[in-house]
Amino acid sequence: MTFDDGPDATWTPRLLDLLDGLGAGATFFPIAPRALAHADVIERILADGHAIGLHCHDHVRHSERDRDWLRRDTESALAALATLGVVPVFWRTPWGDTAPWTAEIALEFRLNLVGWSVDTADWRGDPAEAMFDATREDLVSGAIVLAHDGIGPGARRDGAGETLRYVELVADHARRHRLALDALA
Repeated sequence: MTFDDGPDATWTPRLLDLLDGLGAGATFFPIAPRALAHADVIERILADGHAIGLHCHDHVRHSERDRDWLRRDTESALAALATLGVVPVFWRTPWGDTAPWTAEIALEFRLNLVGWSVDTADWRGDPAEAMFDATREDLVSGAIVLAHDGIGPGARRDGAGETLRYVELVADHARRHRLALDALA
């Protein structure tokens, strides 16, 4: 399970409580200014044993900016996360969008680009059951599930309650099929 666009002061702690109760690990890809604004949540993510990767400073498609902008955004986000004790290994770009220079900058900053194999599209605000039904066939060992603990740009929902319910459905599915729910390694 991976979560983008947080942390959120309300939803991320609730998600962390849920993950703790399920004994599940996750990887979070926060927006750097939100991480700074909610340093206590970042601290808890780390204390709970979850991984934190790089998402961005400004949530902008890489293909809409030039190489220099992307280098500055990456550098700024990494510096912000470093003040919180976070040194990311993984980088998920906003919307999974890349530019011809994204991989070059990832290499420069020693980051591994990571996408997803299962997209919940939870930003739409669909009910948990509908998200689960749409993704069930792809929930296999090694799957990388994209969800959101924050209400990011373009979201058509006002909360992450259905995402939390989806996580419960995935956890039940994983238990029944003996799949691991871990952070990226």
